[in-house]
Amino acid sequence: MTTLASSKLPRAVILLSGGLDSATTLAMANKAGYACYCLSLDYGQRHRVELIAAARVAKALGAKEHRIFNLALGAFGGSALTDNAIAVPVDGVQPGIPVTYVPARNTIMLSLALAWAEVLGSRDLFVGVNAVDYSGYPDCRPEYINAFETLANLATKAGVEGHKLTIHAPLIDLTKAEIIQRGTNLGVDYGLTISCYLADELGHACGVCDSCRLRQEGFIAAKVSDPTLYVSHPSASNSKHTGAI
Repeated sequence: MTTLASSKLPRAVILLSGGLDSATTLAMANKAGYACYCLSLDYGQRHRVELIAAARVAKALGAKEHRIFNLALGAFGGSALTDNAIAVPVDGVQPGIPVTYVPARNTIMLSLALAWAEVLGSRDLFVGVNAVDYSGYPDCRPEYINAFETLANLATKAGVEGHKLTIHAPLIDLTKAEIIQRGTNLGVDYGLTISCYLADELGHACGVCDSCRLRQEGFIAAKVSDPTLYVSHPSASNSKHTGAI
């Protein structure tokens, strides 16, 4: 799917991780008629291969521009995604906030997106957070998105001068299956995306981390063929198209 981003279209900044949710969000912003400027963050994540996926997705979905911003959150640590001394959980999604939560990550990413939006003259930011089938991160909840939108309009030149900024979170109340169905209808190639927290250098998914489990279950519930490539693991799918756990 390719959408031509005309200079006459309203501009939007899309946070793009390279995963399933952000790819769907980009496709939805395209469909809504925005010229899409995608921002990814290289924050020292162990699954840095997702940035390669982000570039693929941005190109495939006709983004006007894609930038990768480098900010080493790994210097602080405190997350299994930025500190190799902390193991990524592989025993199933558990209640509570998991160790894969990266402190303040969404706040930092939205702040960077907000800065770029002001420069672009954009009034719209899109983020693919979800509060239904997710890992319990506090910065994926509707209350957080609403609070950040309030902050954005208080803290920026655009907001103070009356140019309202809107934080769009179109997936916030959708199940993973509903997200996959929406994206499939919009022509998203999920084979280009990487969601796994332990993906290898070739982008093969482990099949057992929280992100993989939620993704697998979503494809099964959506009755859509899972294009994810998994590494060999007793609990992971080795087939490109089975979608089995």
